[in-house]
Amino acid sequence: MLAKRIIAALDIKEGRVVKGIKFQNIRDAGDPVELAKRYEEEGIDEIVFLDITASHEKRQILLDLVKRIAEEIYVPFTVGGGIKSIEEIREIIKSGADKVFLNTAAVDNPKLVSEVAKVVGSANLVIAIDAKWNGKFWEVYTHGGRKARGIDAVDWAKEVECLGAGEILLTSMDTDGTQEGFDIPLTKAIVEAVDIPVIASGGAGSPEHFYEAFEIGASAALAASIFHYGKYTVRELKKYLARRGVNVRLE
Repeated sequence: MLAKRIIAALDIKEGRVVKGIKFQNIRDAGDPVELAKRYEEEGIDEIVFLDITASHEKRQILLDLVKRIAEEIYVPFTVGGGIKSIEEIREIIKSGADKVFLNTAAVDNPKLVSEVAKVVGSANLVIAIDAKWNGKFWEVYTHGGRKARGIDAVDWAKEVECLGAGEILLTSMDTDGTQEGFDIPLTKAIVEAVDIPVIASGGAGSPEHFYEAFEIGASAALAASIFHYGKYTVRELKKYLARRGVNVRLE
């Protein structure tokens, strides 16, 4: 059985790590290079870099910062935010990223998913899905949570799998930043709809929340606030999960 992965998220705005609640009320959380180094020392399995305003501001990702972080860490490093073309992806990979993720550009142009999968391989392509319950279904949002797209997240997950995505980074906008737990109904619906790995994201506040996500089939779980603000270390979290019988990598 593959080990369950713990992933730290670095949401970037103006060169700093930030974190909000339900995509609002953004506040500073620290220097991205220092945080990445600290999480690697604590035993994190992967780090995700998200330039949260690139799509909204219609600009390219902060490549210099990507390069600076990549030079300091050895764990898998996934980068996304505002990516629109294969040329940009080549530059991001050259800057040291191991994987890339798409969100807005994939919804705008689903064919791009297939094209990118051919260039970088499905194993290196993550599709990020930001979803929010609208009373009838979990609706896909883009542009950093600013734009509802009228698309059912479960259907979209199935489609991107068919198009060549190797993994789904699923963020619940309803639970993001609340520290009240992952959106288990949403995560379970996506896990059961696809065969590719699903990363649960949004709402982690305690080790129990990670256990719940792994129990319903998530391959990895991503968190930000609990690590950024020192509520738990990665090592404390992994030891808890190991005691509960979850297969995690302990250093």
